[in-house]
Amino acid sequence: MSENSGYVSKYSEHILNIVDVGVHLINQEGITMFYNDKMAEMDGFQREQVLGKNIFHLYPSLTHETSTLATVLQTGQELPEHIQTYFNLTGKRITTINRTYPLLEDGRVVGALEVAKDITNIVQLHDQVLDLRHQLYQVHQKDKKIRGTARYEFSDLIGNSPAFLNALSLAKKTSRTSSPVMICGPTGTGKELFAQSIHNAGIRRNRPFIAQNCAAVPGDLLEGIMFGTTRGAFTGAIDRAGLFEQASGGTLFLDELNSLDLYLQAKLLRVLQDGMIRRIGGTSEQQADVRVITAMNMEPKEALEKGILRHDLFFRLSVIHLYLPPLQLRKEDIPILALHFIEKFNPLFGLKITGIAPSAMERLMAYTWPGNVRELSHAIESAFNLAELEEETIEEHHLPANLRENLWGSPPARVTAPRRYDPAVSSAERLSDRIKDMERQAIIDALQTHHYNISLTAHALGMKRQALQYKLTRYGIAKKP
Repeated sequence: MSENSGYVSKYSEHILNIVDVGVHLINQEGITMFYNDKMAEMDGFQREQVLGKNIFHLYPSLTHETSTLATVLQTGQELPEHIQTYFNLTGKRITTINRTYPLLEDGRVVGALEVAKDITNIVQLHDQVLDLRHQLYQVHQKDKKIRGTARYEFSDLIGNSPAFLNALSLAKKTSRTSSPVMICGPTGTGKELFAQSIHNAGIRRNRPFIAQNCAAVPGDLLEGIMFGTTRGAFTGAIDRAGLFEQASGGTLFLDELNSLDLYLQAKLLRVLQDGMIRRIGGTSEQQADVRVITAMNMEPKEALEKGILRHDLFFRLSVIHLYLPPLQLRKEDIPILALHFIEKFNPLFGLKITGIAPSAMERLMAYTWPGNVRELSHAIESAFNLAELEEETIEEHHLPANLRENLWGSPPARVTAPRRYDPAVSSAERLSDRIKDMERQAIIDALQTHHYNISLTAHALGMKRQALQYKLTRYGIAKKP
């Protein structure tokens, strides 16, 4: 046992010096006893400058209240992930995510250990994004006629399956109001596309649309991003409008709501109920005229049961609950979606792909699509990268390996065409014929919906007018009834 302990002790300092996190250990007087190379790199010090020095000499901007190491020394309690911004001895501003632990001996605190991850560059990038958003907000304030920032409209949403059309119908109805909308569905089903389409179809279309992924930013930073900051509220804070102010008159889309800290969920609930916001460190409140659309990639029931989503916030945000089905439950949309992506990538790659070979389509139809529509888009893009300039058809060998090869050793299951296109299809009928029937029927349906207006039909199907003209001729479809 003693031999093992000696071995660990011999190499522990070397190990702590090669890890990619900063390690800082102080004794009960606040004197640095260990300080690894990564922490020295982050702080801009030499280790010799730090060892044996008091932390308040090293970081003069910190106090007993703001220093996480000092706090742990005083309380003897572990501090979980905590964002800390400080200026080191050279005047450099540092932002880290820290975990700080008390060191105990016979029940009393004899020191503290801090493990820090440098996020200075990430925070700087976020600040740049926020500054650009703030500038855009100021421009909107001066010129109310500037169009909103959402790109997608309902005509960009592709599909004919009943599950998709039900979601689309509900989304169109919600665009007439300003009630909160909660969009749920697996990753890759197009939640933000629906959110933008709802915004662009409503009366707020010419006002800002701002999207924020709640999982992309630590909670301590996200509070300032959402509600704004006042100069002096904390180290490095400046006067900056938050997302609610920047989205004034428009729509705020909060993605991955289930990742939002419970404290921020409570603060968000107050804003939704009172309609008023206050910047961090501010003393005055202002009206928040914002439509809030949220999204989650997990079932609300699961989030509520796990305690990661407040019940009262869920009820407030799910006035309208929109569910987007996974591609696995709307496989009849795969051919028309694939055609849409082909039309999208042809000009980008300088190719003239006109269709998909039956064997390749069979692979697409048999796959389970855990990444949903986004994964299908990536699969078609991957095929374009492998296609030769003279090729006009996506073949099986163009598809990504996970579609071409079954990792479990058995061939992919063959699937029959959806009933709505041909319920009497026989098992011997070629898949290519089924696909053509599906595509032909989809075009006819779209023509009827848009009263045989070629331009509107082409736009709804996500293809160019010339491509639609070609399909009409190919399938012998009359341009007028």
